[in-house]
Amino acid sequence: MTQLLFRDDAYLRACETRVVDIDARGIRLEATVFYASAGGQPGDTGKLHFEDGAVIGVIDTIKGEDPDDVIHVLAPGSPALQPGMGVRAEIDWARRYRHMRLHTCMHLLCAAVPYAVTGGQIAADKARLDFDTQGDALDKAMVAARLNELVARGAPVRARWISEAELAESPQLVRTMSVRPPSGQGHVRLLEVIGIDLQPCGGTHVGNTAEIGQVAVLKIESKGRQNRRVVIGFAGEA
Repeated sequence: MTQLLFRDDAYLRACETRVVDIDARGIRLEATVFYASAGGQPGDTGKLHFEDGAVIGVIDTIKGEDPDDVIHVLAPGSPALQPGMGVRAEIDWARRYRHMRLHTCMHLLCAAVPYAVTGGQIAADKARLDFDTQGDALDKAMVAARLNELVARGAPVRARWISEAELAESPQLVRTMSVRPPSGQGHVRLLEVIGIDLQPCGGTHVGNTAEIGQVAVLKIESKGRQNRRVVIGFAGEA
């Protein structure tokens, strides 16, 4: 399986590694800084710099057969590659960092809107969470004010691991109704925004909420009788 370097350091932009496998979907590397699409966060894009001078674009990163099986999808028309080739893998950092800021802000949104989550999605310019509010209305201005208050706290953000047995003893940690944390590996990764939010999450995040910057609630809309969708973005970009 691929060594997922972003799990320990989401700020790594590149790494030296080797090609280990190639198939019709793309290539696998010994280690990678590329995040594979999961949990509503898009897969990273970027470039692969080979020892012979070739530079190949990565247009998406997806999961294979299990959570640690990462496939780098290459740009159409890329030259043939061979296992064992040395490569410098480099992500599109500007795009990834926006994902990190928005993903962390989604954790703050979970604290600002204390209902079960029924779905979510992240893009480079906005993100959304769907909440089972049991039909209760949400006030756009109040949600925005609460979000920006939490951002301004400058709360540290950190990841840690617990066993699957520990998670089973604390089911309240799982906020999402439609997606459960991956099981069968014996452990689960938690994302903790100190004093604000704690829940299972395998994504990439900033190290402090202040890095998110000021955000805006772009809209709140009904999605069925009980669900409300909250769409957020960076203030000044709407």
